[in-house]
Amino acid sequence: MSVLTGKIREANGKSAARKLRTDECIPAVVYGLNDNLSLSINPKELSKLIEAKGRNVLIELKVDGDSAKNRNVVLKEFQTHPLKPGWVHIDFLEIDISKKIKVKVPILLVGVSPGEKQGGHVNHIIRALEIESLPNDIPEKFEVDMSGVELNQMIRVSDLNLGESVQILNDPNDIVVNVHLEKVKEEEPEVEEGEEGEEGAEGVEGAEEDQAPAESKDDSGKKEDG
Repeated sequence: MSVLTGKIREANGKSAARKLRTDECIPAVVYGLNDNLSLSINPKELSKLIEAKGRNVLIELKVDGDSAKNRNVVLKEFQTHPLKPGWVHIDFLEIDISKKIKVKVPILLVGVSPGEKQGGHVNHIIRALEIESLPNDIPEKFEVDMSGVELNQMIRVSDLNLGESVQILNDPNDIVVNVHLEKVKEEEPEVEEGEEGEEGAEGVEGAEEDQAPAESKDDSGKKEDG
């Protein structure tokens, strides 16, 4: 299990968060099994853990001043800066490693499809699987081998297997990826100027004919009034 350190955060608000970032830290919250905890962490340390073991890395969180001493957590949510790279806030979820949790695992396509070599387009539809498992059984990612996928073939969720310890929660009939030829739009024939003019003239004559019945109705109405 990876270790991350933090400090109890006493002050809240924008000014307090701004001061933390000046000290190269960011605010965070642990949603605990019994109580919630406000803290600050070093985002660079967290980035190293995620780069090494993925988004679902299991973390042993050690916080100075925390009565719980060590907490087992996973990354729940995060907020990023709208204009520059980097996090501005992190939410952790405290877990019991003896109980199953639900997370999303990214899907990675590996290999080259024979259908793609024939000019087909690879359409990657589902990019993450929703799973349920014990925390220690959560995979970093799931690789889908494309080397056997021919043109006009697909891989469904039901075709995937993560082992007995992991339950996939997606609809088994959902399509993960398919390979097909893209439809080429047929070019419309160009219309010459002379032909377009004749069509326009016919349209005007037709409009005049359509207006004739309306005029006759008005005339008939006047005669009845008289």
